[in-house]
Amino acid sequence: MVRAPFELAARVHRPARPDRIVDEAIRRAQIARTAIGLLAGCWLVLSYPLREGAGGVIEDKFAEVLISAGLLLVLGPLALAAFVLSARPPGPAFYRARLRGPATAIGALLATVLVMSYGLPHMSSFAYGLGAIAGLFFIPFALASAVLCVHHAFRTADVHEVLPPMLSPVLVWSLFVVQLFDDAPVDAPLPVRLLFLLAPPLSVTALSLWELRRLRVRYGITIRRALGRGRLSGRG
Repeated sequence: MVRAPFELAARVHRPARPDRIVDEAIRRAQIARTAIGLLAGCWLVLSYPLREGAGGVIEDKFAEVLISAGLLLVLGPLALAAFVLSARPPGPAFYRARLRGPATAIGALLATVLVMSYGLPHMSSFAYGLGAIAGLFFIPFALASAVLCVHHAFRTADVHEVLPPMLSPVLVWSLFVVQLFDDAPVDAPLPVRLLFLLAPPLSVTALSLWELRRLRVRYGITIRRALGRGRLSGRG
């Protein structure tokens, strides 16, 4: 029962198109980058004095995840619309038929946000007990959804494999701009703060470029072919 909200979030937000390419090297590189980022964040917090309590740091990290999900709610549909509309016929109709996965992920996240923001807090006292039980499910589901929707870029791989590496750098650089106006969680020297501010967007951009190159070299998948401006890949 404890695993149920996490399993449901994974089922909702993980790409599921049967014929999509799943490259193990790309998957391992993404996991490694995430692990290195987590270890670097732990080192930063343990090596320098906190500017606020540990609870405040955790709240800031949760806020970053929620901001990322919020940015993706705006950027994801815009990127999908631009991609579908930029494709040459019969691309638009072909890709529109694949939008069910991203639409499911976006709809699930929006519904969760509405329930968490307006449903649970405004329950009557009569239904308060029911609301507390529902919160035990929706809170972990909401947090897992916020993380997974960012990790899987709203299941845009269900539309085409080039979309996640195209969208991820836009997301992290948008988050970088937001973080410019936020105070660092630790009292670290300026060079260290700049390193930890720039490392995430630079590493995600480098990984995305490598992923696009690997898709091109190993599978013949390119952005140009995906948009119908070259011979469409058999996997396209």
